[in-house]
Amino acid sequence: MGNSLKSARFLIESRLQDAARGNVEACFELGMVYSSGAAGADIDLIEAHKWFNLAALNGNSRAQECRAEIAEDMSSADIAEAQKQARAWLQTANRRAA
Repeated sequence: MGNSLKSARFLIESRLQDAARGNVEACFELGMVYSSGAAGADIDLIEAHKWFNLAALNGNSRAQECRAEIAEDMSSADIAEAQKQARAWLQTANRRAA
């Protein structure tokens, strides 16, 4: 089980680095990881919505569909938190790029 946890952490860290470089597919994959618990990660719909939102903002239509699907299982407060986190990520990414 330790190796599974290490693999999940590596996958997430790798995808976070790619997302920070603007990789839209990495954002989508992070959404999939957090929405499904893939690679041993905990299911976190707020985190999943955030990543799907970031991918959708960059034109990923699959992310738009997935975001809408998980939003059905989220409260308005959860969606607002996910959107807040997505905006914070964008602000941080823009500062890194500057």
